[in-house]
Amino acid sequence: MQDRPPHGAPATPSTNPVSGAALRAHFADVVLPIWRGPGFNTALRLPFEAVAPAGHAPLPPKRYRAMACARQLFVFADAGELDHAKTLFESLRHYFRDTHNGGWFYSVDANGAPLERHKDLYTHAFVIFACAHYARTSGSADALASLEETSKLVETRFAMGGTILNAALSEDFATTLEGPLQNPLMHLAEAWLAAREATGDAAYDARLATLAESVARTFVHEPTGCIAELPIGAADNRLEPGHQFEWYFLAIGSGHAAFASAGLNERLERAFVFAQKHGIDEKTGGVCAALDESGAVIDGTERIWAQTEYLRALATRGDAPGEQIARFRARFLNERGWVECRSADGEISRADMPSTTPYHLVTAYASLPLQAI
Repeated sequence: MQDRPPHGAPATPSTNPVSGAALRAHFADVVLPIWRGPGFNTALRLPFEAVAPAGHAPLPPKRYRAMACARQLFVFADAGELDHAKTLFESLRHYFRDTHNGGWFYSVDANGAPLERHKDLYTHAFVIFACAHYARTSGSADALASLEETSKLVETRFAMGGTILNAALSEDFATTLEGPLQNPLMHLAEAWLAAREATGDAAYDARLATLAESVARTFVHEPTGCIAELPIGAADNRLEPGHQFEWYFLAIGSGHAAFASAGLNERLERAFVFAQKHGIDEKTGGVCAALDESGAVIDGTERIWAQTEYLRALATRGDAPGEQIARFRARFLNERGWVECRSADGEISRADMPSTTPYHLVTAYASLPLQAI
């Protein structure tokens, strides 16, 4: 097995088209400069939501999301650019903290005033995740305090009296706006793994155990082992290959006992096989967006994040990812940055580049071998 580079390690000089180093070099030379420069609003000290591919001009801002700011905080903390990371951390706290009700607003408007004020579990998960990485790289006591305060709030306020967490609540946490969903819970698992690493606090082991058990009980489609997007039995449910690959890395790649104890590891081995068989285009290597429970494609859109999760899962399994790296690089990366989405027939279906995508690139590339295999 190849050694994996730590987060933030510089790319090696190799530019072999089937090496992880080539992807990391592209990120350092092409992607990261966008978000230091034209993708960053220096007046508000917030990342724009997205930039155009030609010239990287920011799209006219309608809002700024806390989740996007948190993902950028992770990216720059991971890159070791701690001055910019500090700016992002300060902006996260300045604009998005709800000092009256607690927690974090979903978004602010183009002038920085609170816009969407509801409390969103997905957002809170990324605040924890970003603060954990920033605390680990910078030693910030404020970041540690923020991640621990937010973790306690999540397990008490989002549970609403049960063990499974709701996806969205009203501004004052009094009303459930959206019941449990898979995706926020997956990112909370990611966040609490990062928090455990940053703090060494065994309380996160207990939190992860409760979370893993609730996911296994509520979302696992037993015939395939896949973790569904909605609770099993819900109408219009779907299985997303990208999320099977992402869960595979988080559960099996982390080696945390909580996932095995909940029975998720065995199921995710089956889910990987199912997603690879039904969700990958044999000719292009593209990962489709969604399948039904029989494996039929119900959304053929190829989003870049799902491609990165497939790379990460392959590396986690110890499979040689060289061919898939080459396909990914040719299909989704270019000299201006990346292609966010392609349609099932290969046409670009989303041309702008969101500020949230670099997070997916960083987390995937960190798992890949630097040299071709």
